Amino acid sequence: MAGLGGFMGYALGGINWDNTSLGDFFGGHVRAVFSLITIIFIVCVSATITSFKEIPLYELHQYEEFRKSTEQPVQMVDEGQGETDGFRKDTAGYGALEQEELQSQPNGLPMPEVGHGQPLTLGHYLRSIVVMPISLRIVCLTNLFCWMAHVCYSLYFTDFVGESVFGGDPAAPIGSEKRINYESGVRFGCWGMAMYSLSCACYSTIIEKLIRKHGAKKVYVGGLCTYSCGMMLLCILRAPAAVLLFSWTAGVMYSTLFTMPYLLVAHYHATGMWDSSGGAANEQRGIGTDVAVVSSCVFVAQLLVSFIMGLALKVTGSTAAVTAVASTLAAVAAFTATKITYLDL
Repeated sequence: MAGLGGFMGYALGGINWDNTSLGDFFGGHVRAVFSLITIIFIVCVSATITSFKEIPLYELHQYEEFRKSTEQPVQMVDEGQGETDGFRKDTAGYGALEQEELQSQPNGLPMPEVGHGQPLTLGHYLRSIVVMPISLRIVCLTNLFCWMAHVCYSLYFTDFVGESVFGGDPAAPIGSEKRINYESGVRFGCWGMAMYSLSCACYSTIIEKLIRKHGAKKVYVGGLCTYSCGMMLLCILRAPAAVLLFSWTAGVMYSTLFTMPYLLVAHYHATGMWDSSGGAANEQRGIGTDVAVVSSCVFVAQLLVSFIMGLALKVTGSTAAVTAVASTLAAVAAFTATKITYLDL
């Protein structure tokens, strides 16, 4: 859904609204694009807050208690079924609270505990972030490099197309040939990013099948290598056709970013196994905390890329550095992905 939404959103930027009646009505290309997305945003938010009435948490908890007292527990997976969709049977309960824990706390939500009945404190929480298994550290490091590689594309790609592919100059006077070429390149770059979003939507429908057939390691490393090669070829060729073609590899990267790290974290928690040595975690860890740590890599990546990209552009003197840096970071991510503990995925 994110891919399909991105495809339509980037397509809005790819249309030359200056030559349309809507562009005349709103007052130019930029005003037309931002007016349209503002209207879409308001409609979507209105639909979200009016679609149904939210059930208060305490009422939902009371209903769950009543249901458990009147019904038999429902098995997530049939015992005779074995594995479901190629994944382990114990993955059905990712992140679920144990029934015994819920039933032992009839009033309100359960109090998380660690060790021998000790309540979870802020110190335990912070220590679980700083001190984590090596396998999880490698997942976070890989995800950081992945996001850095993707942020290079998502934030600077249209500038690369406008300058390095179309030969434009954003600093040129308005109406000059170089300024017109730059603006045309930016719009064309939006179509490239629309292809990347469409690619993400398509690849997301088959990535689970690829994992079942080839294994998580090959899919993870292969997706990163695909993106790395695509960005390097785009840096070398710098042609409009290459913009549309190799942007599809960015969709593979984007889909991989939102799939593999979370699948691995969930699998670690489901099995209780963390490292290749087979040892279990020394402390009880919360899957919510680990998911949040993995997700936070995107913000660290944006911060680091904002420092790296300026220096790279200054040294090379060309926006082609955008795709070159993206390709290099993706290659580093592919290398660290080979060091991840995949267990039986």
